[in-house]
Amino acid sequence: MHAGEDQSGGATLLSIFVPLYNEAEFIQTVLERIIQAPLPAGLEREIIVVDDGSTDGSAELVDEFALRRPGLIRLIRSPKNRGKGAAIRIAIEHARGDYCLIQDADLEYDPQEYQSLLGPLLDGSADVVYGSRFLSAGRRRVLYYWHSVANHALTTLCNIISNLNLTDMETCYKAFRAPLLKSIPIRSDRFGIEPEITIKLAKRHARIYEVPISYSGRTYDEGKKIGLKDAFQALWVMLRFWFTSDLYTEPGAEILDAFSVAPRFNSWMADTIRPHVKKRVLEIGAGIGNLTRALARGRQRYIASDIDGEHLARLETRLRHHPNVETRACNLSESADFETLADQVDTVICLNVLEHIEDDLGGLRNIYGALSAGGQAIVLVPCGQEIYGQLDVILGHYRRYSAAQLRSCFEQTGFEIERILEFNRVSRPGWYITGKLLRRSRISRFQLQIFDRLVWLWRHIDRFLPWKPTSLIVIATKPQAQVSLPAGSLRTQEQPTVSTT
Repeated sequence: MHAGEDQSGGATLLSIFVPLYNEAEFIQTVLERIIQAPLPAGLEREIIVVDDGSTDGSAELVDEFALRRPGLIRLIRSPKNRGKGAAIRIAIEHARGDYCLIQDADLEYDPQEYQSLLGPLLDGSADVVYGSRFLSAGRRRVLYYWHSVANHALTTLCNIISNLNLTDMETCYKAFRAPLLKSIPIRSDRFGIEPEITIKLAKRHARIYEVPISYSGRTYDEGKKIGLKDAFQALWVMLRFWFTSDLYTEPGAEILDAFSVAPRFNSWMADTIRPHVKKRVLEIGAGIGNLTRALARGRQRYIASDIDGEHLARLETRLRHHPNVETRACNLSESADFETLADQVDTVICLNVLEHIEDDLGGLRNIYGALSAGGQAIVLVPCGQEIYGQLDVILGHYRRYSAAQLRSCFEQTGFEIERILEFNRVSRPGWYITGKLLRRSRISRFQLQIFDRLVWLWRHIDRFLPWKPTSLIVIATKPQAQVSLPAGSLRTQEQPTVSTT
């Protein structure tokens, strides 16, 4: 059992990554300083050293040191030297912490700065914190002029690409919320990890803070490894990730994010359901808030919920200026999540969620329980099992619905169907070709942007197209008086009945 587990009394765990390559002179001193560095109250540490194919005995020195600190240090050996980015990628896979911090294996960065670096993360202000060598506070060793010129140039270009105002993009002191870092794919093997992760964090709308740090840089005689080749590689990395959207490790999350570049489509969907939205709203599966921002305006209370921690974090960032909006974790398949919501809202919005849960009747019961009498459920689901394909698999769809299936499900759970709307016929052929025939697992952001620019046309012609829609929208009402549920439908199952949800 390592530090930070149950024996620490529930302490939060910090994973400290130490990428190591030929630092035999410094590595044991660095590890001792990491262990002795004070941490904020309630925080424990684990140290993950990734030896990147060292040839000077560095790994053996880590092993020797770890024997004196059992359970605190884990050494992972890479068979060949691939670079800092590759080492960090390995460390992320093995991290068990709530937060992650990168500590180089030399003595340029001082572990005594940990409390300052972690402060904005622990107080909830930031998702990521950069330790800047160029902010006014802190001390730094005066070294190469042209290095500072190159650093400022690279930081400026990265700021232009990412629309940030960082002072030190290339800093090797970065701390993250671990779930966010784990959700971002890292492709760079060498020092290109610095601009890559910065651009991806910006595109993910992460809250990035900078704090001043001291810096004791090394000369090349003292072992400095970064050089001109790495500067050119950083330029290439920035250009590469400027024009790509490789932002998520999970394809389903990537597809969801792709729709964030389709504001006209999202407005079309919002306009379709807005006439049925009342004052007290629960949105289930709000994702990253593509529709929430449009629908929350003018509501007395708007609860935006999701089951994904990263989606909730991004929701909080995007909706922080909306005082009527609150965010919470809520799983449609878990009746316990709805106990405090019983009869609390007059509208439940559930778009592209019901098909993700195996027990869809149980999910509808939970929606029913959250609604006050006379409240409305607005539920959008994919239409047509005959076009179920790879995109549905990647997104985790159990099924696609027909109108008759939907009507049956709602009636079994006590709802009265008001309307079933057919929505978005125009994209059905594309969904069928991409997911069913070509079996692709991604939606092109470029194609989606083109589609989005033509939404003004799709709005006018969609209802005239001669094929079935891509989606169905059910508008259903919870009756004013408690209804008796059909015998043999719900009460034969183990979930709570409507009256106790």
